[in-house]
Parts: sequence; C-alpha cells; structure tokens
Amino acid sequence: MHYRIQIALIFIIPVMVVSCKVKYSLSGANTGILETVSISYFQNRSALAPPVLAQYVTEEYRDLCERQTNLTLVNGTGDAHFEGEITVYSTRAMAISGDDQAALTRFTIGIKVRYTNSLDPDLSFDQTFSQYRDYESTLQFESVQSELTDAIIEEIIEDIFNHAFVNW
Repeated sequence: MHYRIQIALIFIIPVMVVSCKVKYSLSGANTGILETVSISYFQNRSALAPPVLAQYVTEEYRDLCERQTNLTLVNGTGDAHFEGEITVYSTRAMAISGDDQAALTRFTIGIKVRYTNSLDPDLSFDQTFSQYRDYESTLQFESVQSELTDAIIEEIIEDIFNHAFVNW
C-alpha cells in the first residue's frame, strides 16, 4: 500500500509545483504572476561618475534578474519595469586624525529607481538606494575606485532586487 502512495506522490507533487501560480526562485524571490521584466538604461545624472557606470549598472541588474528569477527579459515595458538614474557619486572626508588630516574618506553611490509592477501597482516604488565604502585617505581614489565601485554596485542592485521581489 505504501508503495502505491509513494508512486502517486512522485507524479502528483511535480504537477502541483508546476501548476502553482506563485513563482519562487532559489534566491527567495517571489515574482507572483509576473511573466516579463524590462530594465531601461540607467542614466548617469552625476557629474563625477565615469561614463561607463550607467551601462555597467544596467547590465549588472539585468544579469541579476535573469539569474535569480524565471522572468523573461523583454524590450519595451514588461510586467515588472525598472528605470532610474545614478544620482550620487561622491567622496568626502570622514574621520580626522590628530594632525587635522582626513584619516578616512567615504565613497558613496546613489541610484534613484522607479519600479512599476503593472499587475500589482501597490508593489511599485520610487526610491533612492545608496551604499558607501570608507577607505584610508592615504590611498589615491583611483587605486581603489574600481574595487569599491564593484562592491557598492553589487549591494545596491541586490537591495533593489530584494525590495522589488523579496518584499523586505
């Protein structure tokens, strides 16, 4: 008798999982009934940001959405649509040492994002996501810029993703 139940479960469980309307991924993302996502080119509105940063942010976010969801990336406007701009790209002195010199410098990047969920407008948002890294002021910014930028952008795009799809 137990053998028949086990065989039935082997066939029933996959059918139930496939037919379920709520979509989950291993990242914990809940895309609900969304089927498509579109991500417009993130504009660079910060005078100090390198010109390639906008393309980098856009591609990194597209890659994350493709890796972490089962949504189809489309041109035009998808069920989930992201657009935004880089608004902050700055450094400023933070900690002052005993000789009135800056001991730490804070590097900050901020990205304003407009997310539209066309199937559930209550989940849409217009918000700025910002992260920073501190580095020793004795270092030249150019020597740490690439590494810090990569780390900050990774955190920001994860924050955007989590806010849209993990609902934190």
